[in-house]
Amino acid sequence: MTLAYDTAGDGPALLLLHSGVCDRRMWDPQRSALVDAGYRVVRCDFRGFGDTPLTGERHNDAEDALAVLDALGIDKAALVASSYGGKVALEIAARWPQRVSALALLCAAAPDQEPTDELKAFGEREDELIEAGDIAAAVELNVDTWLGPEADEPVRGQVRAMQQRAFDLQLAAPEGAGRRHVAFEPSTVGAPCLAVSGGQDLPDFRHTAARLPGVLADARHVELPWAGHFPGLERPAETTALLTAFLDETVTSAETVRTV
Repeated sequence: MTLAYDTAGDGPALLLLHSGVCDRRMWDPQRSALVDAGYRVVRCDFRGFGDTPLTGERHNDAEDALAVLDALGIDKAALVASSYGGKVALEIAARWPQRVSALALLCAAAPDQEPTDELKAFGEREDELIEAGDIAAAVELNVDTWLGPEADEPVRGQVRAMQQRAFDLQLAAPEGAGRRHVAFEPSTVGAPCLAVSGGQDLPDFRHTAARLPGVLADARHVELPWAGHFPGLERPAETTALLTAFLDETVTSAETVRTV
């Protein structure tokens, strides 16, 4: 199974991993800027998102994402990831550390954190709406929950379209489809990591970002007071500048040292 993906640019490789609400289109505001900064940018859609359907088998998203790099002949990449994609990025870095040069995690999910009552309530309400067949309301619930006050109507429309697409694919999935989870230990991750949180986000993701410096060997935390769950969509230029500075420091400089 090969995920839908696209690639552009030359230079050190970046693999962009989307959230569980969006698909690879969420990186549209960053893609060209990262290419212009001298990176080879790869984006993929997990199964059940964007252009990748769900098949009637269990799968592991980290293994799927790594297969994209294998297909492109990329031995090592920096992982730029949002929310659920951040959990996948941590799994890749823990299971295949030699394949990861750096991690930039935007409001990442954690593999071992008990959800707060607020996140549980969101999940229960989403399930109720889906079971009732009110998919439009479930879409709006996601838009309202995950986007912060900086998001304008065009951004809300983008997230709305991506979440609707995900629901369409997932609700049409054949029996037997689903994720296969593999246990991993985040503390084994050695790649440098930038953990970003949003001051307007749910506390679960703020706590995850804040505690990663105490878990990973080389991590630092930055909180954006204005941001909800998707800073890259809410303030694209500011978020892109933050990512580019981190990648230039950790990936480009390391590549320069290695080739000298």
